[in-house]
Amino acid sequence: MKTIISRLKGDKVIWALVALLSLFSFMPVFSASSNLAYVGQGTGNTFGYLIKHLVHILIGFGFIFYVHKVPFNYHKKISWFLLPLIWILLLYTMFFGVEIGSAKRWVEVVGISFQPSTAAFLILMVFVARYLAKERLEAITFKSSILELWTPVGITLLLILPANFSTAAFMFVMVIMLVFIGKYPLKYLSLILLFGVMFFASFVGTAKLFKAVNPDNVPSLFQRVETWEKRITRFTDDNIQDPDEVYQIERAKTAIATGGIYGLGPGKSVQKNFLPQSSSDFIFAIIVEEFGLVGGVVILGVYLLLLFRLVVASHKSSTMFGKLLVIGLGFPIVFQAFVNMGVAVELLPTTGQTLPLISSGGSSIWVTCISIAIILNVTKKDEEIAEEIADNEKREVALQKLIDKQLEEDAKEDSEELEEEVNPINAVLNK
Repeated sequence: MKTIISRLKGDKVIWALVALLSLFSFMPVFSASSNLAYVGQGTGNTFGYLIKHLVHILIGFGFIFYVHKVPFNYHKKISWFLLPLIWILLLYTMFFGVEIGSAKRWVEVVGISFQPSTAAFLILMVFVARYLAKERLEAITFKSSILELWTPVGITLLLILPANFSTAAFMFVMVIMLVFIGKYPLKYLSLILLFGVMFFASFVGTAKLFKAVNPDNVPSLFQRVETWEKRITRFTDDNIQDPDEVYQIERAKTAIATGGIYGLGPGKSVQKNFLPQSSSDFIFAIIVEEFGLVGGVVILGVYLLLLFRLVVASHKSSTMFGKLLVIGLGFPIVFQAFVNMGVAVELLPTTGQTLPLISSGGSSIWVTCISIAIILNVTKKDEEIAEEIADNEKREVALQKLIDKQLEEDAKEDSEELEEEVNPINAVLNK
């Protein structure tokens, strides 16, 4: 065990928090998977879902272990090459992706399905950090940033928006946060925000126009707009009586209310059998039902502690690119957790965002782990620099001691030689 720990470089607290969340995830995932186990021709056996989750976690930690050894500066060029590739993959998903729940968000390869949008999030944040950290002889201009920064960001979001509004909106907010912290001119940022709002309003207006003209033949690009409207209307209007519109959130609130202070106990959730997406989008409700308010607060505390360590890691980073990487890749993990919890307690409308490192899923876990790995490499590099500085200081102290010792010995020898020369003279004078 000591050998394994010694090979784990970077912030040990982040390592511990990630491991803690991952280990804890097995209990709620195993319990909540009963919903999936009975769907279709299921046998009710949740053990297979537990093994599947274990495989996902092990692969994720494999990514962490190997990626955290790659110098984070290498990701500058990698993001530039990967961004056009992810556009192609997103475009393929839009037209030929696997449709689940009336949305084409998945691509299936050799029996393994994953969401390209999760990988796009990672690549885009690294790309934005790269742009902001670039050394320039002149200040950033709006014209240059439109081409070099906002056009790639816009293309990525536009390819994700039709099938996954919540992810596109979350990515846009996180990009805005990162460019604000990266000291992008505020006068330009306000224009980007205004353009983003106007574009989204135009997108929704166009969708309504198509529906008004030909309700039975709305282009696939705009078919999810009605779903977004229903979710927002359900969140803002308490008078909706349609059970289909309130089913998920009502079941989630029932689970939370049933949990009380200490919960029903691990595996004893009742609502897991009725709540859709109980092992992913609404897993926090199951956690509170089984572990109570205490369990929910502990999970929230772990994410807050992770946020604190990310702030510390960003502050300690010796390079601008390192600081922005920690913020751009780390903060979304914590904020996504807050969004997931907010949806479960009806502070936010239903979004479909998972609880990082706890919810079941393959691509979401793997991308989160890769993000953590890059962050750990930033902290690893900073530790190496600190160790090098400490070693240099030790060498300087040791060298100074040797010099002082040599000076003392030289002074002593000079004193002895002088004494040998003076003694005969004193002897003659005394006679």
